[in-house]
Amino acid sequence: MANRHLSRTVAMQTLYEWDFNGKKSALRNLAAENKKNFAPGLEDEEFIYNLLDGVEKNLPQIDATIVETAPEWPLDQITIIDRNILRLGIYELLFAKEVPPKVVINEAVELGKTFGGESSGKFVNGVLGTLYKKMFPAEAASENPEESGAGNQESDSDKQEASGS
Repeated sequence: MANRHLSRTVAMQTLYEWDFNGKKSALRNLAAENKKNFAPGLEDEEFIYNLLDGVEKNLPQIDATIVETAPEWPLDQITIIDRNILRLGIYELLFAKEVPPKVVINEAVELGKTFGGESSGKFVNGVLGTLYKKMFPAEAASENPEESGAGNQESDSDKQEASGS
């Protein structure tokens, strides 16, 4: 598993645990334990902490974005796993901006397919695809409709992300 993908997986698992338990624990403490259990050989743990710190710092705006881009789904009715995958993806799209948007969307869709329910990948793709179209209307308008949500992107993020990631 590519390092960035594994880091996102640990971050998503940490957000899930944090959300499930009422956001009572410190995210960094949960992440350290999850890294030890699920990614013991991972060298670049700073990416995990950057994701978690960014989500926590921007949580009100991120959750408002989920509500805006998935209006038919009240936030508390979205499964915990899907909600936290969306939080990671929206954080990377709106705030981090260091990874190309289509890679962010594809990584989130892969997390949804791996850890979510039967329709999680499609749901995550739809919500993040809607946000992408809103953020980049010119690019979205010029794309093939099947590609606009990035669901057909290659999943090996290390090839597409900056070298050394």
